[in-house]
Amino acid sequence: MRRVAVVVPRAALRAALVRIAQEGCVELDRAEGSAPGAAAARLQRVRGRGAGPGSAAPAALAGAAPDLDLLERRGSVNLLAGEAELEERAGAAVGEGEAVALAGWCPAAEMPRVARRLAAVGGALLPLPSPRGTDPPTQLRPHRTASFTPLVTTYGTPAYADLDPSWPAGLTYVAMFGIMFGDVGHGALLVLGALALRLGRPRRLARLRPLWPFLAGAGVASMLAGAAYGEFFGPTGLLPVLWLSPTAEPARLLAAAVILGAVLLALAHLSGAVNRVREGGWGTGLYAASGGAGLLFYLGLATAAGGLALHRAPVAVAGAALAAAGLALVAVGLYRDTAGGGPGLAETVVRLFDVVVRAGTNTLSFARLAAFGLTHAALAGLVWRGTTALAGRGGAGVVGAVLLFVVGTAVTFGLEALVAGVQALRLEFYELFSRLFGAEGRPFCPWRVPRAESADPAAKVVPCSPG
Repeated sequence: MRRVAVVVPRAALRAALVRIAQEGCVELDRAEGSAPGAAAARLQRVRGRGAGPGSAAPAALAGAAPDLDLLERRGSVNLLAGEAELEERAGAAVGEGEAVALAGWCPAAEMPRVARRLAAVGGALLPLPSPRGTDPPTQLRPHRTASFTPLVTTYGTPAYADLDPSWPAGLTYVAMFGIMFGDVGHGALLVLGALALRLGRPRRLARLRPLWPFLAGAGVASMLAGAAYGEFFGPTGLLPVLWLSPTAEPARLLAAAVILGAVLLALAHLSGAVNRVREGGWGTGLYAASGGAGLLFYLGLATAAGGLALHRAPVAVAGAALAAAGLALVAVGLYRDTAGGGPGLAETVVRLFDVVVRAGTNTLSFARLAAFGLTHAALAGLVWRGTTALAGRGGAGVVGAVLLFVVGTAVTFGLEALVAGVQALRLEFYELFSRLFGAEGRPFCPWRVPRAESADPAAKVVPCSPG
């Protein structure tokens, strides 16, 4: 992301702004406390009189400066709204002689394209140094991770210097969902639902179409886990058990879930350490509880636990030493953030205790992957046993078996999909994201208004590439 200045002849300011709005890749600074312009005043009057023609359409800009009085008489809300936005941006322009300039932000990859559009009206797009003490706005990758981005932005906007967690967060979410919702048949239903969304069916859910890869990923993960469990609409015996049966080996599934959680937490600590270094330098990255010190403590703790579980005393001792070193660094970092003295020491001790407790509870929290995976398998097994029991009782029993299988599968599917979705989100946010996120960023909000002749909501817009 680059700080830029848009420099154009004063007479070409409107034409330049129309081109910038059409590109939709520049976030322009706006003047604070400026009075509403002529178009904004007319827009307020039109809206005050009630909806007019085109009031349901989005804001749009005409290629040439329109007659605002004529727009007001016609009640053209969309064009007046576009002109009001243009006036607001133009109000932040500063000029000297025949030239005016506006400041803003633009992804570096888009600067040549925007510069070419401005050159057509005699303007230029110039790079500027970033203001001291101001971080650039954050733009998560819109091309390849559009389905996973809402998972991150629901929690918060990463700082500009941070790693983009969209792909890892999305893959981790669907993997955890699949473990809890492991069934080939149920996963196939999710994939079919994703295909329906992709085709725009049902129409009332058309706004959710961008999320179809997310739903498809969850379905595929569920099918893979179901294949490992040997589950196809429950323990029907149609598939062999490739790894373990949740109801037959719950302890083994529980251990695997906790180990997986420890691996994910270690990776989250590693990513958090990279983020702390990029945000505040090596000092912050070394001493932060979500940085290098926290990573060292957690790796030492995991090594010590592994050594004890495997009865390897040297490994356990080495892990304990690493954990102690990491905890000491965390303590130094926590104390540096206090006012010092006795109160600072007391605050450090309390916060250090919280770090230790959270390391254990967050790891054990991943046991819910096994618990809900077991619940899903048990409910599906209950439905299947009831179905087979009814099927052996004559014609009426067969009808009852079909009814029980359909209704039971629907209830199990709906209930467990909701539970698995919520629990995977909880693990993502509270256990993983709390280590990734340190500073809050600001989302990149480019100004985008289509030309009047292409102001259809379905008009194709070329998105910005990552900054």
